[in-house]
Amino acid sequence: MKILVVEDETALAEAVAAILRREGYFVDTAGDGRTGLEKAMTGEFDCIVLDIMMPVMNGLDVLTYMRVKGNETPVLLLTARSEVEDKISGLDCGADDYLTKPFDTGELLARIRAMTRRMSAPADINPKYGDIILDLKKGELICGGESVALGRKEFQMMELLVSKSGGIVTKEDFVSGIWGYDGDAEYNNVEVYISFLRKKLQLLHSQVSIKTRRGIGYSLTGATL
Repeated sequence: MKILVVEDETALAEAVAAILRREGYFVDTAGDGRTGLEKAMTGEFDCIVLDIMMPVMNGLDVLTYMRVKGNETPVLLLTARSEVEDKISGLDCGADDYLTKPFDTGELLARIRAMTRRMSAPADINPKYGDIILDLKKGELICGGESVALGRKEFQMMELLVSKSGGIVTKEDFVSGIWGYDGDAEYNNVEVYISFLRKKLQLLHSQVSIKTRRGIGYSLTGATL
């Protein structure tokens, strides 16, 4: 598996690259956003670790360009900022996950494994509920002849909801099963992602919707096939 690390802090980039190489990954690096974008667009990488604050071209601009051009390589954003708004901006641009500096080596590796796991998922066990299908290989939500790409967290949340077949998924289920490391800081983000998923279901004109079970959690509703 080949990983691109785009980071302007040379010492950090070299440290991350060394960690990944010890784990058996092939690693390339870029010290600014424009160079990183050029390498990312070759399509030869399985995962990209991308810093937000960089010279020449910032990480969010790099990510936005990639997604507009159809490059769906999993992206882990690195940021020195901890505000929820910064995280949401990155995820809204198409990031699959984020990690706030300073970070633990084990957490970095765990998040990369989680992001790339779906790449090797069998194509014949795509979860279904009602008129929607989750494509594990492509990371897409499908309804009829239409599809929409999901970010990593969106996909994981929808996967949990579908697995319950209309049963309730609590905020605790989402946080412990998806975020894990960040604990209470992520409870507010659950509502943000639910909003994203609702918009994508509407975009697909699906009969399935996400119902809020006040004080309990969320569940899927809609005609089952």
